[in-house]
Amino acid sequence: MGIYLNPRKRAFQKALNSQIYVDKSKLIAYTNKVLDSEQQYVCVSRPRRFGKSMAANMLAAYYGRGTDSKAEFEKLEIGKVDSFLTHLNRYNVIFLNMQEFLSENHDVESMKSAIEKNILWDLLEAYPDIRYFDSENLTRTLSDIYNAEEIPFVFIIDEWDCIFREKKADKEAQKVYLDFLRNLLKDKPYVALAYMTGILPIKKYGSHSALNMFDEFSMTNPKQLAEFTGFTETEVKELCDRYGMDFEETKRWYDGYHFENVDHVYSPRSVVSAMLSRSFDNYWNQTETFEALRDYIVLNYAGLKDIVIELLAGAHKKIETGSFSNDMTTFSTADDVLTLLIHLGYLGYDFSSKEVFIPNSEIASEFVAAIQGAGWEEVIDAVKKSDNLLKAIWSKNAEAVAKGIEEAHFETSILKYNDENSLACVISLAFYSARTYYTEIRELPAGHGFADIVYLPRKNHQDKPAIIVELKWDKSADAAIDQIKKRNYVKALEGYKGNLLLVGVNYDKENKKHHCIMEEYSTEK
Repeated sequence: MGIYLNPRKRAFQKALNSQIYVDKSKLIAYTNKVLDSEQQYVCVSRPRRFGKSMAANMLAAYYGRGTDSKAEFEKLEIGKVDSFLTHLNRYNVIFLNMQEFLSENHDVESMKSAIEKNILWDLLEAYPDIRYFDSENLTRTLSDIYNAEEIPFVFIIDEWDCIFREKKADKEAQKVYLDFLRNLLKDKPYVALAYMTGILPIKKYGSHSALNMFDEFSMTNPKQLAEFTGFTETEVKELCDRYGMDFEETKRWYDGYHFENVDHVYSPRSVVSAMLSRSFDNYWNQTETFEALRDYIVLNYAGLKDIVIELLAGAHKKIETGSFSNDMTTFSTADDVLTLLIHLGYLGYDFSSKEVFIPNSEIASEFVAAIQGAGWEEVIDAVKKSDNLLKAIWSKNAEAVAKGIEEAHFETSILKYNDENSLACVISLAFYSARTYYTEIRELPAGHGFADIVYLPRKNHQDKPAIIVELKWDKSADAAIDQIKKRNYVKALEGYKGNLLLVGVNYDKENKKHHCIMEEYSTEK
């Protein structure tokens, strides 16, 4: 065993020893299936805090020779899989954390040289008796060992994309690095599996990539590996039961990443922090400051500011992710910036609808922090005043509600304000603080139509009234209330027995005024 060749299993053992360990070992069932096949190249990209390094350490402990990790794995989910013993501790694993090498070297050429020297040191110590053609040539030495011993290599590369994050503008360094990886891995008989993890998908150059042999599993489409992207809802419910934490609050704070095969994925680091501290809070900012988000959302791309405000108001926006160049500097459109934010974890993405959204309360608070001091004072003012607007709703002060919405419209007037949808966006932003007490549902199927906005009290706030908001554009607030009743929107709240407020809001495009009517409604009717 060496430092980089077949490292000890201690890193994975630490994960097993942790207060909270969520078993993701069935990932190995997938990597076993693709070993030594056309699909043996796997690149997994996820945000920070999503368990990439733990998975890499797990794979190294499972495949690596020179250690016996049967006792650790046989009690996990992978222990129930037929291929478990077939591949356990049978391969020469080379484990590289690229961030460590980059931190110790000033340029990519020095980094590449350090990687080669360190791997060669371990290889020559482990196999001193092999006749080498050129013991200073890494790929030839790997080939010589494989030909002599017939033991394939598994390459596990963590933080593979650090070059693209830390040397964002150095295109030549990036190309040198990609060429190094291609020469090390592509079409080499000694490779049985190459598993790379990072934040970014593989960098594109023109119409092709230097690493085009990799299958990519990203935040836009994790495909078969979706359940390993973060914590699933079942896993989070089990943790909430164990630690006596409210599941609905956990969901509000940390859920929101939706994939085609797994509907609810939670931020792992944040869930663990909340469980262990017994406190719901923003744990995202413990590993990354909001300035990182601000740098991107203030970029001057047409429509970007409007989209961010609509997302903050709870909207889902369709975007095109295909033009993103998989780096942190090459942006042609607002969609490219938004695609980067998906990979960084600041936005969720629905693959089927091709829409982005802010996934949860934790990330929403990051957006609010990011836009402060960024020239978006009108939006911050609307958010700050949302407490007063909510109190006006509760006190049934229709005049104050109309005034509050009007102020929010003025403050967010950069949005195109020409239909009921944009009115809904303004109202959602104006009622921003309602998310603490309510689940907001837009376009809720109800009766003979769709209720524009419904606010349902959360489990811990059942003393608050449910609210149905109907919006009208250049009609009347009375017509909005009538529509709620005639189309029986209350039916959507079937089973709800608490207080209910009907709110009708109209915007008069001639005098540019909002009018509000409110009615209490008995759910016993």
